[in-house]
Amino acid sequence: MEKLDFIDREILKILQKDAKTGAKAIAEQLGMTKTPVYERIKRLEHDGFIKNYVAILDKDKIEDSITVFSFVSLEAQKGAMMDDFFEQVKKYPEVVECFVVGGEFDFLLKVVVANLDAYYNFAKFKIASLPSIGGVKSAFVLNEVKNDTHFPLL
Repeated sequence: MEKLDFIDREILKILQKDAKTGAKAIAEQLGMTKTPVYERIKRLEHDGFIKNYVAILDKDKIEDSITVFSFVSLEAQKGAMMDDFFEQVKKYPEVVECFVVGGEFDFLLKVVVANLDAYYNFAKFKIASLPSIGGVKSAFVLNEVKNDTHFPLL
């Protein structure tokens, strides 16, 4: 796989800020012509550096919700148990992110639900009811200070 050069990184920075920025506007910002910028964008897409283009929603304008970080531990860290957990978590729309972590817990879930009752039902009937769960601890987000989707390109 090719390495990213300076121009590729600058294109990615611009697209991360606004994915609707066209090749012509990017070319103008970089002092280039449209065609090579367009070709670079297509290569970045083809090579998998750009996975997808999305719309970032303002959740506060859509509906009330709470964000909860759930720290989950398994009874034992066996491959089959972990795989089963992965497959179950992928089915839950409330889980917007899932990380395998080291330390006291095995997983960190970012969960978005309507309210505390909805989280209680999610934790009790979905996560805690899975056969290999050893424990679940939760941290409720009181205020979101920073939520950024960009990857820091240095």
